[in-house]
Amino acid sequence: MLTALLLCLAACANTAKLQEQAGNHIRIGTAYLVSVQYNSALKEFMEAEKLTPDDPEIHYLLGVSYYHGKGLPDMAIAEFQRAIALKPDNPKVHNYLGKIYLEKGRWDDAIASCNKALANIFYDTPSFPLYYLGRAYYEKKEYDRALMYYRDAAGKNPDTVLMTLIEKDIGICCFAKGDTEEALRHFQKSLTLVPLFAESHAESHYWLGLCYQKLNRQADAAAAFQSAIRLAPESEFGKKAKESLKNPIP
Repeated sequence: MLTALLLCLAACANTAKLQEQAGNHIRIGTAYLVSVQYNSALKEFMEAEKLTPDDPEIHYLLGVSYYHGKGLPDMAIAEFQRAIALKPDNPKVHNYLGKIYLEKGRWDDAIASCNKALANIFYDTPSFPLYYLGRAYYEKKEYDRALMYYRDAAGKNPDTVLMTLIEKDIGICCFAKGDTEEALRHFQKSLTLVPLFAESHAESHYWLGLCYQKLNRQADAAAAFQSAIRLAPESEFGKKAKESLKNPIP
């Protein structure tokens, strides 16, 4: 009995030591992650994984590092799936999976993952999976459902950094439905908000130009396209704006 007890105490002490060492790597790696030093972050998380391979947080952080730092979405998915296998109800992992599936065009997988994120009532930032749901349903051409999720995302966190994108994407949805005046209003509103990056406002200006064309306001359309080009000339929508200026709708 005494031998078994001593062995158990030794095993517990060793586990605690490994967890402490892994925790140090996680703290250092997280600091690197925040400061956008992805290679260094990844190395620290890999060291932590060697010590405590069944820690779901480590696999979540590895996934974030692979996705943001290395541009390896498939490796990120594998790490996020491992994290979920170890802790199935972690909403931030499901949210990340939803985002990546969306980018890969896996609309139904994105919807499933976002719904799992939202199933956790304690998730602090539900506006993100709600926004991704809107985008997924837009791609499936279910425009009314997409609008519902966009508006729900805006209502949950009206001051979120997502608002520029939400307003823009509501506009795109309205444009697809043929409601040009309503689309115009949302594109204009998106341009009153702080952009996440220049390309987000360039895209809004491009769509604004398309709305003006449909409304036969050609001078306003040209001005909107020129604004898109000025903001982000080499972006996808900057280039589309250039084409629209060369080939205006009669």
